[in-house]
Amino acid sequence: MSTTNVAPQGTGGGQLGRKRIVNDMSIQVATVNGSGSQSSNTVLLRAIFQMGVPVSGKNLFPSNIAGLPTWYTIRANKDGYIGRKKEIDFLVAMNPETAQDDVMSLAPGASVLYDEPLALDRLRNDLVFYSVPYDKLVAAVCPEAKLRKLVKNMVYVGVVAQLLEIEMGEIEKAIRKQFAKKAKAANLNLAAAQAGFDYAKASLQKRGAFYIERMDKTAGKIIIDGNSAAALGCMFAGCTVVTWYPITPSSSLVETMIEYMKEYRIGPDGKATFAIVQAEDELAAIGMVIGAGWAGARSMTATAGPGISLMSEFAGLAYYAEVPGVIWDIQRVGPSTGLPTRTSQGDILSTAFLSHGDTKHIMLIPCSVSECFSMAQDAFNLAEQFQTLVFVMSDLDLGMNNWMSDPFEYPTTPIKRGKVLSKADLDRLGGFARYKDLDGDGVGYRTLPGTDHPAAAYFTRGSGHNDKSSYSERPDDYENNMERLNRKFETARSFVPRPEIQKGINAGSSNAKIGIIAYGTSHWGVTESRDQLRSEYGIETDYLRLRAYPFTREVHDFVEQHDRVYVVEQNRDAQMLSLLKLDLKPELTTRLRAIAHLDGLPLDARSVTDELSTMEGK
Repeated sequence: MSTTNVAPQGTGGGQLGRKRIVNDMSIQVATVNGSGSQSSNTVLLRAIFQMGVPVSGKNLFPSNIAGLPTWYTIRANKDGYIGRKKEIDFLVAMNPETAQDDVMSLAPGASVLYDEPLALDRLRNDLVFYSVPYDKLVAAVCPEAKLRKLVKNMVYVGVVAQLLEIEMGEIEKAIRKQFAKKAKAANLNLAAAQAGFDYAKASLQKRGAFYIERMDKTAGKIIIDGNSAAALGCMFAGCTVVTWYPITPSSSLVETMIEYMKEYRIGPDGKATFAIVQAEDELAAIGMVIGAGWAGARSMTATAGPGISLMSEFAGLAYYAEVPGVIWDIQRVGPSTGLPTRTSQGDILSTAFLSHGDTKHIMLIPCSVSECFSMAQDAFNLAEQFQTLVFVMSDLDLGMNNWMSDPFEYPTTPIKRGKVLSKADLDRLGGFARYKDLDGDGVGYRTLPGTDHPAAAYFTRGSGHNDKSSYSERPDDYENNMERLNRKFETARSFVPRPEIQKGINAGSSNAKIGIIAYGTSHWGVTESRDQLRSEYGIETDYLRLRAYPFTREVHDFVEQHDRVYVVEQNRDAQMLSLLKLDLKPELTTRLRAIAHLDGLPLDARSVTDELSTMEGK
């Protein structure tokens, strides 16, 4: 399998020796899972980043433990495009099983670095090939044979550095950072990288078109994955209870949070001020979240699509009994087991209405690691404000891959607990009706267990109840309750994160005729695609990025203002478009068009550009 489907377009080397292409390339390293290439790839990514060039890194790996093909792609782009690039410009072919397919998928003019015994240069004559005797080079720097398989990967880092003119000083700096607590390992890997660099300098003639040159576009920025950013955000949001069951690609969120909480959430007495519990399954995990939320804790779980499916009935309980909690859904390809290590936006529609009966859930949709951090705090505040579950809809691409970001802003907004009555409140009021809408926003007042007042108690039930939380099967009580819950959902429209809107550059103060709606990590492909559409086809677009459900008024206005609106998403069935159709005036739904991306790879700009331009008759 290759991760790009750009077929060869003739032979003869017509593109070889073309002009220099600086700080604009996609580097793909093809290895096998479990070979230790992760450290090498991270070093290469970080060295380019340290030279001031915007980068992103995407790991395509199998769902087994070891031995199957894996591809790691580094995007370096001077203009700041960090979405996946469909074309591969520089291939490091380290896996004999996929090497031929990987080479045959490249466009003419690409460069290929390969292990000498593979003899890949016999396959095509329109690529630039570099052959390296890795085994010979690694044997000279690594006396221990059992370590050579791991250290071998660092040799290609040195070779790539020399061929692309990445400064060796930055390679060393990245290696020292990667092995910060292991000086011996750092020295060994540095020797391997230096061996590759020296070999390339002495034995390989630079013939490719791609170069890295120092810039100043990464100063002050950080590199972090979305799950780690989410873990930080949840800790800063005041989360004290985490219950979870491991599942790819969400496990690293809680694993990272465990590390953070152990470091920063230990009290003066040496005891933990939090509880993180690995449950026996996803059902138990969400049950514990609801129990902790009812008791007054800020509680959460993290899961993926299969876990969301299992949590359906408990989600209905939290919705109807009105108990706060936060669920992170790091979406992957379904249905069923699906492709556990591929990315998707396939849980949108099912999560919006998760559970039987009439339910509607708040969803927040981050597109970046900075939003993983900030939306964690939004999620807990909204969950307590509206006494309901809030789902944060991330995905594998955002959660598990490395992204460049500005440092996160320290939270300054106070934690919002919502309508919680204290003893003093009850002394003044004399009592309360748990599910009565006193303020017209659909949200009732609650008390927390342990509130020292005889009027503080109430029944929390998932069965029929009236506004005083007493059991009831009266039709009017049920209807009033459901209408109030719907009113609460409508109120949330004014409090969820608002969409971001970008006008077309050449549209001036007026609207372009064409609008694009996208969300989550689709944002990065769409942003680049809009520039391609403008420069290649003269198609100007306005763009709205959804950040939450329920939709705010801006979404309705955006559709009304455009003749055609393309909804770009990473699922087969146009799930967000379906939600939009349910929300919009019927006469507006005919303006919507679907652009679906469902191969499990992160959305690339070229796919959006090709499909939209075709649909526009270009």
